[in-house]
Amino acid sequence: MRDLLDRQRAAFMAELPVPIATRKDRLARAAAMVKDNAARFCDALSEDFGHRSPRQSMITDIAASVSPLRHAIAKVDRWAKREKKPVMFPLGLLGAKAWIEYQPKGVVGIISPWNFPVNLVMSPLAGVFAAGNRAMVKTSEFTPATAALFEDLAPRYFDETELAFVSGGPDVGKAFASLPFDHLLFTGATGIGRHILHAAADNLTPVTLELGGKSPAILGRSANLAQATERVAMGKMLNAGQICIAPDYLMVPAEQEAQAIDGLIRAASAMYPTLLANPDYTAIINDRHFERLAAALDDARAKGAEVIAVNPANEDFTTSNARKLPLHIVRNPTDDMTVMQEEIFGPILPVRSYDSIDGAIAEVNRRDRPLALYYFGNDAAERRRVLDRTISGGVSLDDTIFHVSMEELPFGGIGPSGMGAYHGEPGFRTFSHARSVFKQSRIDVAKLGGLKPPYGKTTDAAIKRQLG
Repeated sequence: MRDLLDRQRAAFMAELPVPIATRKDRLARAAAMVKDNAARFCDALSEDFGHRSPRQSMITDIAASVSPLRHAIAKVDRWAKREKKPVMFPLGLLGAKAWIEYQPKGVVGIISPWNFPVNLVMSPLAGVFAAGNRAMVKTSEFTPATAALFEDLAPRYFDETELAFVSGGPDVGKAFASLPFDHLLFTGATGIGRHILHAAADNLTPVTLELGGKSPAILGRSANLAQATERVAMGKMLNAGQICIAPDYLMVPAEQEAQAIDGLIRAASAMYPTLLANPDYTAIINDRHFERLAAALDDARAKGAEVIAVNPANEDFTTSNARKLPLHIVRNPTDDMTVMQEEIFGPILPVRSYDSIDGAIAEVNRRDRPLALYYFGNDAAERRRVLDRTISGGVSLDDTIFHVSMEELPFGGIGPSGMGAYHGEPGFRTFSHARSVFKQSRIDVAKLGGLKPPYGKTTDAAIKRQLG
């Protein structure tokens, strides 16, 4: 891997400056790699998951990969323009100029997760290639078929010094994170993110961490309950809840709790009237994660929660090895339950009731800052209070998930849910070096400003002027 990094960096340095046409060409080839092989990627994804909805994969991994790459092609000319900046008085009057140029950083390392193993490679590459960089990608060991497909396809579209994929387990991941990249992007669990940050620190590698956490959904009293619960259920059951920005728990006004639960059940049943043989519903990625989710449900039951399995066709999941898990609503969850202590990352939705919106806000704020926050309601003052009194990576109002698809909004977390952001122009900025350039005028400004020894009255006057 170190040899590959050295060859990529040598090719990068030899190419400088990276023409916009070259960047667009790489973006176009990246889009073609995904689009040309969409069916193969969907098959690989389904093989890795045990079953994954092909149409869902087309939406979340194929179309959602091509779209940011094409967006970058359309916008990179504007993003890459140098930015003029004002010059401190009176230097501007004397002919001095200042501007920012956006330079590529070099070689970017990408450590991708298993939940969207195509999109969370290609979407970052939109910013990486638009900025003029090259990339090495470490794929997840949990999705070996998708990883193998990337390794098979990439050489057909890219030279190894432009884009390369490596696969392997935790030891390979640790070695990859320890390489002296010019920037490192990691998407995954918060606990692993801490190790990535430690590994990168030895090389002073700048890091973008896309993590997760317990993203709340708040139903205000003014919310349209039927619409809100349908949208929460849709966001929770997409990819069987295996999404870093899935609504992790739901907060509802105490007097509306029963109605909200009924709405969730109706919505989930309408979208997924059956589950085991339903091609639209995705399986849990592997046995370990399935057992983790089952243990969390057992823990909730043992500690007094009411657990409602939304199983409209009354299917027998106990005799199936399909790793299909229905939506489970956990009513009356307490803080000592696993479902309220850890990010769930599956189709389990705890529902908490609140008396006042300030109580709901306090519940959000006593937990780690989440990657996403969702609020439903028509009360503008209450909506503003939720936005002003909480801190999260991003927000969708009156829906879930959708803010991640807004390409010009920065996507990222804060604190334990991540650091840094990408997507669209913010991604271009993340993977670029903003280089400051100052051009002095021909006039002897240092002498005029009293900066050149021997110091005297002009110097004293300049100091007095600057101090006000």
